[in-house]
Amino acid sequence: MPDLLIELFSEEIPARMQARAGEDLKKRITDGLVEAGLTYAHAAALTTPRRLTLAVEGLLDASPTIREERKGPKVGAPEQAVEGFLRGAGITRDQLEERDTPKGAIYFATIEKPGRPAAAIVAEVMENTIRNFPWPKSMRWGAGSLRWVRPLQSILCILTTEAGAEVVPLDIDGIQAGDSTAGHRFMAPARFSVTSFEDYQTKLKRAHVVLDPAERADHIWNDAQNLAFAAGLELVEDKGLLAEVAGLVEWPVVLMGEIGAEFLDLPPEVLQTSMREHQKFFSVRNPKTGRIECFVTVANRETADNGATILAGNQKVLSARLADAKFFWDNDLRVAHAGMSDWTDALENVTFHNKLGSQGDRIRRIAALARELAPVVDADADQAAQAATLAKADLSSEMVYEFPELQGLMGRYYVAASGQDAAIAAVAQDHYSPLGPSDDVPTAPLSVTVALADKLDTLTGFWAIDEKPTGSKDPFALRRAALGVIRLVLANDLRLPLDRPIDAQLVRHKYHASNGEAALSDLLDEIADHGVFGAAFETIKEKLGDADALEALAGDVPDLSADLLSFIHDRLKVFLRDEGIRHDVIDACIAMEGNDDLNLLVKRARALNTVIATEDGENLVQGFKRANNILTQAEEKDGVEYSFGADIKFAEAESEKALFAALDQAEATIDAALKIEDFAAAMTAMAALRAPVDAFFEEVQINSDNQVVRRNRLNLLSHIRKVCSSVADLTRIDG
Repeated sequence: MPDLLIELFSEEIPARMQARAGEDLKKRITDGLVEAGLTYAHAAALTTPRRLTLAVEGLLDASPTIREERKGPKVGAPEQAVEGFLRGAGITRDQLEERDTPKGAIYFATIEKPGRPAAAIVAEVMENTIRNFPWPKSMRWGAGSLRWVRPLQSILCILTTEAGAEVVPLDIDGIQAGDSTAGHRFMAPARFSVTSFEDYQTKLKRAHVVLDPAERADHIWNDAQNLAFAAGLELVEDKGLLAEVAGLVEWPVVLMGEIGAEFLDLPPEVLQTSMREHQKFFSVRNPKTGRIECFVTVANRETADNGATILAGNQKVLSARLADAKFFWDNDLRVAHAGMSDWTDALENVTFHNKLGSQGDRIRRIAALARELAPVVDADADQAAQAATLAKADLSSEMVYEFPELQGLMGRYYVAASGQDAAIAAVAQDHYSPLGPSDDVPTAPLSVTVALADKLDTLTGFWAIDEKPTGSKDPFALRRAALGVIRLVLANDLRLPLDRPIDAQLVRHKYHASNGEAALSDLLDEIADHGVFGAAFETIKEKLGDADALEALAGDVPDLSADLLSFIHDRLKVFLRDEGIRHDVIDACIAMEGNDDLNLLVKRARALNTVIATEDGENLVQGFKRANNILTQAEEKDGVEYSFGADIKFAEAESEKALFAALDQAEATIDAALKIEDFAAAMTAMAALRAPVDAFFEEVQINSDNQVVRRNRLNLLSHIRKVCSSVADLTRIDG
């Protein structure tokens, strides 16, 4: 079985495209080979800045001969139908076979497709792959029609057997496949021939090319760590930069240089970001001081002076870059020392969204909500409002304009420099968190308060203007914001009913422009007094006077609030999936009163999930559903709701009497447990009903001929429904 070696040699391929290109080459070639009948044992793709390489082992010599039987038209069918079948099958009339079938005589044809040699198939698949390669960006050069990410210079394509290497015949826009490649652009540019993948890899390394990107990354990391360790420093880990730099060089040479003393007092994050983004340098930190004092750069060649010239040039360019960063830092500090009012004023002219106002408008909304949330989070209301007012001020700073990824982090430095408390300064960085399911969740009260206010304002704002996520599209990251609210509430064990802040913020979004500051203030005062917006609606109308105008504006707020809460509940289901909590269990708990209190909801769901996983719990659910179904049918038939209360004096069977006692005991235990929110105890008491409920259904016939007994038993079923439904809506449990 031959082995296939492919190399597509070009000008430099952008580092960010290399890994995907290697996978695309592997998939397209191997899929094409298999589709043509050539199976293989193993395939691996490797990349460098100048080459895409694919090695395929254990390829068949040729595709197998395929015999295919096709059913044609009936004998005696119109001549046009027969001729069409012959053309489609690629045969002549004398190759047709007549067969008798239950539906009459029918023409059949046996088509034989002879196998083809591997070289012919490889050439065909290669041409199709190269001409249709899915580069994110490509270019055309010269007079040819081929498009490639950068000009393609040569194609190596050989099949290796025990007898030797065979070049696959292939010509694309004048580029003929061969058995040769070139080494390092500067250190070994001469071309050389290869006979196999092992020969190819060995000769490349002699020609100063490390083919495997993982090997290049390991070499860079180990050498950089050794240089830092030798200087008593430590390398700052950056996996993304490591992967990128490994895609920039074929022969990595690691060099370490010093950062100018005038830049060492810059925040370490500024130094690290500037060096990573502009120069692709690694940061080297002093473990004693935490300062970034040196950098590591990776050259693509060895030099006679051991990299001294390269290092000197890099240090010169770096000094210019860091001089810019220092200029931004010094200017920003002057604004911070003056109280940051210039930045907060500037945000009044920065549009957040054309329907939601400026960043200044947004900050005022967040500050107002943060003040209201503060008592729930055990934070100081005035500090929460102040922290929210300053949290986004750094968006106007020169440093964040240059490095947007530093927003929040620079805010922490600047707020502290303005003389604010450290807890307020921390809010500038922490209020963006959590950004995802694995991001750290803030725990400091002020940070939690403003983070919640920020995310709730985002959600309510886009709900108010009907810009909700659709399918896979979520341009404003609202799913992430909802998950952030969930994680903030649960991680900090907050008892925060969401109806009130959601309603208040929806009102802010919908009425600020229409009603003005005074009317909005009155409206929010009423909401603060009454809690949920709907409950205060009549009082609000009376207080503001213009009931018709207010009603026209306010009509959809309760619906928007309910819809947004439902969206948050959906995100909660996804979040709890990793805990093994079923969606139907959460639905059963969402149906209960207080479902806007996520902490309460999750505690109830966890307890219910544990109980229904037991035999007693599972069987009780079935017993409950049986009782509920019988009761529902009887109520529909009789036109009455059986909720009058059953009387034990009409009980006949022992199991019936036992159920009365069990329900009374369970109800008392459940009520007491629910009052102190001990859901585990409540669920356990509910599950204990399994045995008496089962015994009751086994012994007792509900629809007794005695109508008094029948009605009493239906009321007893109603008692079962009432007791169980006080814990969770078991009708929503699957099964």
